[in-house]
Amino acid sequence: MVSSYDENNIFAKILRSEIDCKKINENDYALAFLDINQQAPVHILIIPKNPYINFYDFNKNASSAEILGFWELLNSLIDDQGIKDNGFRIISNSGKDGNQDVPHFHLHLLGGKNLGQMINLRS
Repeated sequence: MVSSYDENNIFAKILRSEIDCKKINENDYALAFLDINQQAPVHILIIPKNPYINFYDFNKNASSAEILGFWELLNSLIDDQGIKDNGFRIISNSGKDGNQDVPHFHLHLLGGKNLGQMINLRS
């Protein structure tokens, strides 16, 4: 697992406005934008504005206000995107074994169609 935050990761650059994104919404603690590799009609990335490496780092080290603000933004996206009733998937990849591509904590919010079974438990 990565032990220190990489200030040059793509999400850090987006937060510093060095790279553009298609912003959907934000609050004081988090930013939501379209994933450039859409996997569903709704595919939004949600990232905290402060430097956390992964889900564990965020939950262990973020302030209560940051955590609450992050989850409030996620809930507002679920409402705004109209996916509350039919369902959605939230994914967070962590570390090498979790196939985390960008070492900045982020969630993928996917919905807008039946996403199928995520894992075949019979394999």
